[in-house]
Amino acid sequence: MIQAYIGLGSNLENPIAQLDRAIETLKKHDSLYAFRVSSIYGSKPVGPQDQPDYINAVASFKTKLPPIALLDLLQSIEQKQRRIRERHWGPRTLDLDLLLYGSEEIQHPRLTVPHPYMLERGFVMCPLNDLAPDRLLANGKTVAEQLHQLDTNDLVFIKEV
Repeated sequence: MIQAYIGLGSNLENPIAQLDRAIETLKKHDSLYAFRVSSIYGSKPVGPQDQPDYINAVASFKTKLPPIALLDLLQSIEQKQRRIRERHWGPRTLDLDLLLYGSEEIQHPRLTVPHPYMLERGFVMCPLNDLAPDRLLANGKTVAEQLHQLDTNDLVFIKEV
């Protein structure tokens, strides 16, 4: 079994409901075990600012799925929820990103793990800190240490899941 962490985000079509529905779908999947989810946070968008604020969370679970099969599962959930993604770093109904897959480093045309931008994003590191503050990252720091170095002034606690 591999411990995996995924980021969840939305800023269109009732974002909290989008995350809640994705979380329920993931919880019920028969290949994901010991499912946990962080609190939900709000933040300003990365990239174009002419879009609504985002809500984000991180989920963790154990799985036997290989990384590409897990990516396929995440993308199928996005599609079932009729994912809208208008432009790069633009608004979206649902975004599910594989952040960490055990301690593996993956370079594949469809997938890079650890997620290439996670270390610089408070909206990822803060909810990840809810679940695994002592987890050692590829840069040699713990999640808590990395979070401490980030500006998280725009993060707003939304709710516990």
